[in-house]
Formats: sequence, structure tokens, C-alpha cells
Amino acid sequence: MPIYAFDCNKCDSSFEKLVRSAAAVDEVVCPKCGSTHVQRRLSTFAAHVQGGTRVNTSAPSSSCSTGGT
Repeated sequence: MPIYAFDCNKCDSSFEKLVRSAAAVDEVVCPKCGSTHVQRRLSTFAAHVQGGTRVNTSAPSSSCSTGGT
């Protein structure tokens, strides 16, 4: 169940709503004014990576071993 961001065309408020199905997006109501004239905002998800590894760029790319001798 994705959380969508919406903008109300009537009162210009922004809000987020948990939507159970794609068909339910058409039934979203503004929590501030009760209007059904809302528009889903284009949003992206945020990813946070902790740690990480350092890549050795000085080694030639063909130096990978296959485990054999």
C-alpha cells in the first residue's frame, strides 16, 4: 500500500494519503476542506545508504579471478 502525496486544487493544501489500491486514488478527499478536486503529486522515494565500500579503480577490469588456477 503506497503513500501518495496530493495537492488540493481548491484550498492549495498538500497532504499525504495511504492508498489501498490504484482505483482508490480517484476517491481521495482533502482533509482540510473536504474537496475531491485533488491532484496526485509526482514524488520520488528516498534511499539512504549507510557505510558502503570503496571501489579500487586502479586495477584493470580484467583482473577478476574466477576461482581457478
